[in-house]
Amino acid sequence: MTGAGTKTDVWPLIHTEREALANDLAGLTEEQWATPSLCAGLTVREVLAHLTSAATLTPLRWMAGVIRCGWDFDEQVAMRLAEQLGEDGAETLERFRGVVTSTTKPPLPKLAMLGETIVHGEDIRRPLGIRRDHPIPVLTALAEYYQGSDMVVEAKGRIGGLRLEATDGPFTVGSGPLVSGTTVALIMAMTGRAAYLAELDGDGVSILRERVPSRD
Repeated sequence: MTGAGTKTDVWPLIHTEREALANDLAGLTEEQWATPSLCAGLTVREVLAHLTSAATLTPLRWMAGVIRCGWDFDEQVAMRLAEQLGEDGAETLERFRGVVTSTTKPPLPKLAMLGETIVHGEDIRRPLGIRRDHPIPVLTALAEYYQGSDMVVEAKGRIGGLRLEATDGPFTVGSGPLVSGTTVALIMAMTGRAAYLAELDGDGVSILRERVPSRD
């Protein structure tokens, strides 16, 4: 893969997405920080703390946490999130700003880290009514990554037997009943965000809806 998928290009894209998210969240009230995100059971402030955590975990620290939590990966995520959750929204945002240019990561591909930043960024933005126009080449590279991977989140398995077509870019994959929409809506749906299903069209949407847990 060229462009967004090359090794040397991914970190700058991650840094750009982190900076954009930090800027979007400047000036939120504490009530806004407590808004439920698209991640079940987490507020937007907690999701931001999770992103900070991901940018501070080396493979060694990640493994140490997994062992400490008895190989309970959800418990490890919760423990690391709590470490980065500030006393209030402003402190949580300040901690996130501190890792904007970090190149530290758990044992995950760089494109998975880009996906975490974009998808969780939308988990935060959408409930707050904030919109970001992500560059289409970046979204296309991410959609291509997710369509072939079930790492971190199920995506490949969720869209099996369906044809996905972006209406704002070149992304297409699969065969079967059609699911069409913007690239970001396709990404969010294939990673399990029910809130984006209403933005999709085609005979395959009803099938995809059965595979996406409702979080609204």
